[in-house]
Amino acid sequence: MRALPYLFIAVDGGFILYWLITVLHVIPAEHLFNDYDNPLMVAWNWSFLPIDLAVSVTGVGALSLRRKGIAAWERLATVSLVFTTSSGLMAISFWAIVGDYNLSWWAPNLFLLVYPWFFLPRLLMKA
Repeated sequence: MRALPYLFIAVDGGFILYWLITVLHVIPAEHLFNDYDNPLMVAWNWSFLPIDLAVSVTGVGALSLRRKGIAAWERLATVSLVFTTSSGLMAISFWAIVGDYNLSWWAPNLFLLVYPWFFLPRLLMKA
């Protein structure tokens, strides 16, 4: 459990950074996913904004409650981890369905899918 706050900081910060980079069009074209200019792909990518922001808001909230010694941080952390694994699953499912196996997009999304499962069982046992 000691690693969880650091992972929250990295993931929450990573999501916020990703969306800032996306809004500012900082990622070079050669590193964008296939068909990035397709309006449906743009809409698909932006469809992740609400869940990614939910990950960040609940993760930051959980860290704040933890710092204050409020036990409810574990419930909020559970919600954040469920949002995180869901976001990863949504992306991996999509890339698998369209047959795009680019490691630069799969690796971070596999991480988002899998890392919460190292913490969810313990948090759920406490609930």
